[in-house]
Amino acid sequence: MGSKVIRGMAALIDSPHRLRIASHIRAGLAALLLLAIGGRIATAARTPAYHLQKKLNVGGEGGWDYLIVDPQARHLYVTHSDRVVVLDADTGSKVGEIANTPGVHGVALAPKLGRGFTSNGREGTVTIFDLKSLKELGRPKVGDNPDAIVFDSASGRVFTMNGRSQDSTVIDAATGQVAGTIALGGKPEFVVADGKGSCSSTWKTRASCWRSIPKR
Repeated sequence: MGSKVIRGMAALIDSPHRLRIASHIRAGLAALLLLAIGGRIATAARTPAYHLQKKLNVGGEGGWDYLIVDPQARHLYVTHSDRVVVLDADTGSKVGEIANTPGVHGVALAPKLGRGFTSNGREGTVTIFDLKSLKELGRPKVGDNPDAIVFDSASGRVFTMNGRSQDSTVIDAATGQVAGTIALGGKPEFVVADGKGSCSSTWKTRASCWRSIPKR
């Protein structure tokens, strides 16, 4: 009898303590949950909410490939089968087009020189055009099936990624003359220049990079 009374008194004494512990645990879990939710909300607030703003109807037949924006002139260049359609980047209205670019893939821009360059895949050429008038200034022969094309401001040269010949043709952007060819040993696709003398290209099976300004 005495032992039962003692156990009962211990239970009465311990019960509030257990309740306090349970209360603290629940409060701690609730605080952690709020922190987690708050962190997700903050991350979501910092993440840009991308959405479709508008669609531009270019029209015409044939396929499409790369496009590029001239941020100074506010022109959008869209490659379209055998021509490049030039749109006003703000209104979407057609500004003009660069015709006779068979199998065009990409466009490179050299704003300080006032020149642009298209890679004409089916013809194996590059069309050099004036950025203001869009008129053709030259058409040097390059490698077989030029795909992507880029202007490197550090070297002042244009590089074409020639898929079938698996090389890159180098063009002096100021003169329009072919300066040389770089053997790549694989089929190049897209290409970027860092503006500091290096270019990088993706291939079908791997990536590569090289110096656009040869080391002396």
